[in-house]
Amino acid sequence: MTATTETAHTPEPERESATADDSVARTARALHSPVVDWFTAHARDLPWRRPEAGAWGVMVSEFMLQQTPVNRVLPVYEQWLSRWPRPADLATEPPGEAVRAWGRLGYPRRALRLHGAAAAIAERHGGDVPREHAQLLALPGVGEYTAAAVASFAYGQRHAVLDTNVRRVFARAVNGKQYPPNATTAAERKLARALLPEDEATAARWAAATMELGALVCTARTPACGQCPIVQQCAWQLAGAPEHVGPARRTQTYAGTDRQVRGKLLAVLREAVNPVPQAVLDRVWNDSVQRARALDGLVADGLVEPLPGGVYRLPLS
Repeated sequence: MTATTETAHTPEPERESATADDSVARTARALHSPVVDWFTAHARDLPWRRPEAGAWGVMVSEFMLQQTPVNRVLPVYEQWLSRWPRPADLATEPPGEAVRAWGRLGYPRRALRLHGAAAAIAERHGGDVPREHAQLLALPGVGEYTAAAVASFAYGQRHAVLDTNVRRVFARAVNGKQYPPNATTAAERKLARALLPEDEATAARWAAATMELGALVCTARTPACGQCPIVQQCAWQLAGAPEHVGPARRTQTYAGTDRQVRGKLLAVLREAVNPVPQAVLDRVWNDSVQRARALDGLVADGLVEPLPGGVYRLPLS
């Protein structure tokens, strides 16, 4: 009798897991068509979405859009692609030129990483952005998100593309929470994979559509739920739109931080034709300790190159 009882109860976790998987599958089927149809009608006409952008244009946009709004990226993106229409064009330039062209987009280490990726593409892949996810992931400066985004948006492949906007849509629509966790979790990745349409082309469309929905409708501060194509299925709305509970959401500050000082120092160096003396850099910020710390950080990050005689320039190698 004991053996029979144990045998009867052994599959219980599997049944529970299967039930949960079935629920996610039903949720996915209910969300796919309205979200993709909404995207077809409302997607912004952005240059990296046009066929002529190619995989390189998609990759450049993905580097630039990290933590930076579209309206700030657009002019820099256009200038960048005009100057460097292929990875090999960028790879022939010193990395300091990438930092210079990055302008005030912020987080300028992204410029160095993009330059490094371009050099690797030129060296390893004959100047063409690789199609395979593993090859994309092997490029310097390319993480899981960027590799999935380029494979999906440029090559129409089936990958879970999880940026902040997508995570927020899934947190609300599926999990009934106002905001996702501060850092991406394994559970979020599993959910994103489970929600992917089976058809490759539809999956790529879904990835772009959920990102656009989060950017335009399911926004962080003032979501336009009345315009949402899945408001009737949204778990957060069905639960009464409960307020966020748990760890406080991270907020980014800028004024008075080392990031602001770094930006001011880089602005001087970007405008300079010749190496800049220390005395000129000293004028950008009154706090000498913070200024020195910011400059040391730029040097450590490879964004600034110190030369003999107390002068500095953007890196040449």
